[in-house]
Amino acid sequence: MTIGQALLSFSVVAALLTVIPGLDTALVLRAAVSRGRGHAVAAALGVGAGCLAWGVAAAVGASALLVASETAYRLLTLAGAVYLVGLGAHLLWTSLRRRPASDDPLEAADVPERGSLWVSWLTGLGTNILNPKIGVFYVATIPQFIPEGTSPLLMGILLAVVHNLIGMAWFAFVIAGAGFMARTLGRSRFARVADRVTGVVLVGFGLRLALQHR
Repeated sequence: MTIGQALLSFSVVAALLTVIPGLDTALVLRAAVSRGRGHAVAAALGVGAGCLAWGVAAAVGASALLVASETAYRLLTLAGAVYLVGLGAHLLWTSLRRRPASDDPLEAADVPERGSLWVSWLTGLGTNILNPKIGVFYVATIPQFIPEGTSPLLMGILLAVVHNLIGMAWFAFVIAGAGFMARTLGRSRFARVADRVTGVVLVGFGLRLALQHR
């Protein structure tokens, strides 16, 4: 297998996994609807940074510890579960308490929430860093796409970068679609729905992560 063939084969696998609805897509969609395009881009970049960190860790063999050590895997799993449940509960709580900021519902619907882009980036980063399944995914897949005679470290990093580029393309599509839906249905109403759906998804994933075994 050549480097070109490895990149193409990995791209197909990564693309299929990227478009499957999950936490990353839910977070970026929520940010786009509730806080605007800038926050959605920040969240997407945070998600990408988390994936890249896991990819580099897998390439150098550090995240193999998650496969070999039940204790390490369980501790990171519980930390991730607490983070996801807490974030999901916060979204549900704020969506239930949110009220239009203006007496004019049309005016209120067009005003996204303000806040720090740094927080949006950290939210995307934390969701990935505290998800051990991403590390396990890289450990399980990257070795299969390293051609003989190439540097495992450099090839692993290259594959992680390819995964990130695919993810950014997908997030760009999600952000554009969210902007259209917000303009069509009204930002405030769509934001509440997005927060509630995302909150339920996060809590569900967190509980599943806490209760599952490998």
